[in-house]
Amino acid sequence: MAATAHRSTPAAEPRLGLRERKKIKTRMAIRRATYQLVQEQGYDATTIEQIAEAAEVSPSTVFRYFPTKEDIVITDEYDPLLEEELRARPADEPLPDSLRHVIRSALRRSMSGDYETPAEMRLRSRLMVEVPAVRARMNESMSVSGQMMCRVVAERTGRDPDDLEVRVYCMGVFGALLEASRYWAEHGQEGDLGDYAVRALDVLEHGLGRRKSEAP
Repeated sequence: MAATAHRSTPAAEPRLGLRERKKIKTRMAIRRATYQLVQEQGYDATTIEQIAEAAEVSPSTVFRYFPTKEDIVITDEYDPLLEEELRARPADEPLPDSLRHVIRSALRRSMSGDYETPAEMRLRSRLMVEVPAVRARMNESMSVSGQMMCRVVAERTGRDPDDLEVRVYCMGVFGALLEASRYWAEHGQEGDLGDYAVRALDVLEHGLGRRKSEAP
């Protein structure tokens, strides 16, 4: 079984090469310039030319990293790390437990400012709810993350990445996480986003039961 090829103990935190770190630095500069402009003048008024000038790169560089303005908002640095961390989890660990671990790890990194500040994360979450173009692009982009997840889940379960069950499960995971983020943003970003993400994953694992009646 493919699952037996996984490491028996968690690996150290993934380390990126110099080239990838440089790419991340450029993406971060573009993203932060975008966030600053959006805060000052709004999303619709912010242009690629303004973003390029603020980030001190050319417009063609912006487009090389982000095909559309919406991609600047929805793209993050976590898919490669999620994939590597999922592969590093113990082979005998239940898949839902592995997912909870890596999602919480990614959110901790985000909140600690590794790739974006907490304020930037909050703005990004709000834009995903408030801007229709960002929301639509987010739905389109989920397929890329879903394909990554399918590869890992297929290895963990000994299935083919294109199996219907694998595709349904993986897209369900990303759909659940997206709804958790939207719920957090729609409710004033109160509470812990990680708790909402875990609740969403719990629904996928256990289903949706009837709400218990309150005691009289």
